[in-house]
Amino acid sequence: MNMDQSINYLSKFGIELTSEQYTKNSEKTVVVGMSGGVDSSVCALLIKMQGYKTIGIFMKNWEELDDSGQCSSQKDYEDVTAVAESLEIPYFSINFVEEYKENVFKSFLEEYEAGFTPNPDILCNREIKFKVFFEKARELGADYLATGHYCQKMVIDGVPTLVKGEDQGKDQTYFLYTMQQKVLEHVLFPVGSLQKKDVRTIAEDYNLATASKKDSTGICFIGERNFKNFLSTYLTKQQGSFVRLDDKKQLGPHDGYCFYTIGQRKGLGLGGPGGPWFVADKDKETNTVYVVEGEKHPALYADELTCDELSWVNERPSFPLSCKAKIRYRQKDQDCTVIEKEEGLFVKFSEPQRAIALRQSIVFYKDNICLGGGMISSRGLSHFEAQN
Repeated sequence: MNMDQSINYLSKFGIELTSEQYTKNSEKTVVVGMSGGVDSSVCALLIKMQGYKTIGIFMKNWEELDDSGQCSSQKDYEDVTAVAESLEIPYFSINFVEEYKENVFKSFLEEYEAGFTPNPDILCNREIKFKVFFEKARELGADYLATGHYCQKMVIDGVPTLVKGEDQGKDQTYFLYTMQQKVLEHVLFPVGSLQKKDVRTIAEDYNLATASKKDSTGICFIGERNFKNFLSTYLTKQQGSFVRLDDKKQLGPHDGYCFYTIGQRKGLGLGGPGGPWFVADKDKETNTVYVVEGEKHPALYADELTCDELSWVNERPSFPLSCKAKIRYRQKDQDCTVIEKEEGLFVKFSEPQRAIALRQSIVFYKDNICLGGGMISSRGLSHFEAQN
């Protein structure tokens, strides 16, 4: 693909590129994090089409066979190889297995054992992709690291800013709120301005090996295997009781409080009359999981929370702050007011929030700009507690 062909093709998808920019880009080196998926494959293609010297790197973060007895990372690397060779770019693999186990997986297990539901994708981005991998890319002489995340970097008032991806249904800024400005300056997100369907179209137009590959789902190192079975190989099952919150009646046994998440419905195994059942609370000391009937039960809703372990992409905002926030990925942005206190931030929502889970992340937004976020440290009284 030559410069004119690239410029004309990219313009069809709203990506404006001049010959002067293309020439200037040709002096820069970009390392592309290639996972073996279609998003990172198209990321590499777009980086090359914009004139950059492009290097593909596959990160090996996990060593284990999946439920079918296959090493999924090997298949992913084969896909990376096929794409990189078709694009005629150099590529290689870097092993971060030890760093991943020490900085991500260890914390993941500790959080679950304590009764929380961690989000390892956020930790992986902070500790692996945009820390050790970013540092490795810079050591290799890269001017930028590029990834296939659905988000955008825009320079606003001279400051690199993290902005939601154009495809709001795929936006991944929730997982990237811990990114620091000094890192963001050297990161590119080429698919962030595209719709997912356009990414597939581009992959098909260039016959990339991953064009029809199914999107990965679930937690990064677990993939699509049974999550509870996976967790059971690391955490000991310890039978406890499901208890109906309203009247404290025991409903049946469970395998251990750590295997259940606030708001969870599936996988409880509570049959018979009543339900559907949802997890409303857990007690580590008594190994009790409290459940309620119906997703509208007042025990599942609260208006307030506090958060700590704060991280801001750019400058710390001024408080009190009126903004939007989300307490889980894919949730619609929620209006809230944020006040600074000694123990962290106090967040008051305009509408009740369902299934606020401790140690999950809350991420703050102003319009489409991701400001940063923190870890939920406490929840205000649920509507059920307030009534009783």
